[in-house]
Amino acid sequence: MLSPVLLMVALLTVLTVTMESDHWTADQQEKFCTWQCLKFTLQWPGSFCLGLKNSSQCRIPPNIQTWTIHGLWPSKAHTCCRCWPIFHSDLKELDPELSQLWPSLLKTQSSFLFWKDEWIKHGSCAACVEGMNSPLRYFQICLKLRGRFDIDRALEDAGIKPSCNQSYPGREVLVQVKIPLSQNLTLGCHHKEDQGAEPVPPQLWHTFPGHPCPQDSPVFYFPINHDHPHQPCD
Repeated sequence: MLSPVLLMVALLTVLTVTMESDHWTADQQEKFCTWQCLKFTLQWPGSFCLGLKNSSQCRIPPNIQTWTIHGLWPSKAHTCCRCWPIFHSDLKELDPELSQLWPSLLKTQSSFLFWKDEWIKHGSCAACVEGMNSPLRYFQICLKLRGRFDIDRALEDAGIKPSCNQSYPGREVLVQVKIPLSQNLTLGCHHKEDQGAEPVPPQLWHTFPGHPCPQDSPVFYFPINHDHPHQPCD
C-alpha cells in the first residue's frame, strides 16, 4: 500500500544548504551542532484532536483542508538556544502562507505561539545550518519542503482517501507523517544517531505519539470535520 507514497518521495527535488553558520560560536557548535538528521513532520487535522487529553480544545480553521506542518526537527537536539528570540514581525512576509500550511489546531494557542514554540524547541537547533540560521530562513525552508512533499496527492494516487468507514492495514488512526532528511535536506538519513529508532528507508506512517504502524490491525484516515473536529464522523 505504501509503495506509491515512497516512490513519490524518492523522486522529489531536494533542497541544498551551506553548512556552518557564523552565528554560532565554536563552543556552541561543538555542544549543539552534532546532529546529522532531521524529521519533517506533517499532521492530519482530521485525526489530531483524537490524541488530545482534552479534545474539546481542538479547532480546525475553516480554510484548512489538507495536511499541515508540525515541524522540522533535528534528531536528538532540543531547545538549543532560548536566547534567540522570535517576533511576529520576523515572519510578516510569510504569515499568509504559514497560516494556511502551519496553523495552530488548539483554541488555547495562536498560530504565532505555535511557530514560536517550534522555533525555540527545534529551529534554534536547526540554525546550526546556514540556510536555516534565522527564524525567517527556518520557516522558509519548512514551507519549501511542504511544497515538495505533496502527501495529499500521494495518498490520493494510492487510493487512500479520508473516510469514516474505509480502513487500511496499520494502526488505529493516521495522525502524522515523518519524513527523515539528512542535514543537507536530502531524503533519508542513514547516520548512526538514528539507527534503531526507525527503519531505513523510513516508515512514512505514524500515529500519535509517533510509533510505526504494525501490519495486523486496521488504520482509519478520518475526514476533516470543521464543526466537530473532535468527532470527525458525527
